[in-house]
Amino acid sequence: MKPRLFALFLPLGLATGSAWSQSTSTVYGVIDIGFVRESGGPKGASVSKLTSGIASGSRLGFRGTEDLGGGLSAFYALEMGINADTGTLGQGGLGFGRQSIVGLQGNFGSITLGRQYTPVALIQTETDPFVTGMAGDSANLISAGGAGGNNRMDNTVRYAYTAKSGLTADVVYGFGEATSDSRANRQFGAAIGYVSGPVYVKLGYHNVNNAKAVPARITFLGAKYDFGVATAHFNYVVNKGAAVFGLVNDDSRDVLVGVSVPYGASRFMASYIRKNDRTFANNDANQIALGYTYFLSKRTSLYASIARIHNNAKAGAATGFYRVGNATEQGLGNRAYNFGIRHAF
Repeated sequence: MKPRLFALFLPLGLATGSAWSQSTSTVYGVIDIGFVRESGGPKGASVSKLTSGIASGSRLGFRGTEDLGGGLSAFYALEMGINADTGTLGQGGLGFGRQSIVGLQGNFGSITLGRQYTPVALIQTETDPFVTGMAGDSANLISAGGAGGNNRMDNTVRYAYTAKSGLTADVVYGFGEATSDSRANRQFGAAIGYVSGPVYVKLGYHNVNNAKAVPARITFLGAKYDFGVATAHFNYVVNKGAAVFGLVNDDSRDVLVGVSVPYGASRFMASYIRKNDRTFANNDANQIALGYTYFLSKRTSLYASIARIHNNAKAGAATGFYRVGNATEQGLGNRAYNFGIRHAF
């Protein structure tokens, strides 16, 4: 189904010159549902389930632009997460929990306001062979930098710029909005990089303060290179207090190496992640994952994946127990496989 376009017109009193402003809006979305088998949980717990958002979160969105003239345009995006297996809302029931932004863009770049992704989360998604989905999701072990390891941040101002040369810049500031201390719950981050042809390399940083203004920091180097027959993926992450699904990493070094191989309508993925915990608890972990996607069309694909995490810490411990999840769920235990169907509209 093609996206529906709706022409929007300014009231006569707001029109300038002899021409109307041109504006379009698009309805879009993703429905992703499949089967998941998870095992290796506390006391040997396991589960089989039909679930939503395995390869990528199911969603319904609205986005649009308005040409303001002189190379300047306004744009917006409102995107809600959907649990397609039950019909409920994702992101804890938020109305537009995935994104809710409005902004201006032009030759200077873009400025956006609202609920947005952290710069680190964008690098992570763009350099993970599994695109932070399926069982091989790199977010099983590597934080996206936001509060509690979240890949999004509220009350955010963002400036982003991409030069014709391929140089990129991304700066964000999220207001904590605490009445007693402006630093409480505050977030800020940035990324610089070069993206051109087969080369992608970005360096990101994110700082998130808790309610007592105590900071957690993450520095994220993400890179990939497309050799044509295959793309090599690499991450190096320094984590100083950022969480992974609520598990705080006070001091760790995380490394991902991976590969994605296109073959006709198929795509094969593999990755290995090593978390080196430098604290006294020594909550080291490593993950190995394999995946496959078959594109029935540009919009519809079938997928399957399997992953296993080896935790150095005792299974079920309050910290150090990392689990194999997917694009929207943490997972139950240290092993999982899944397969499903994804359709974009």
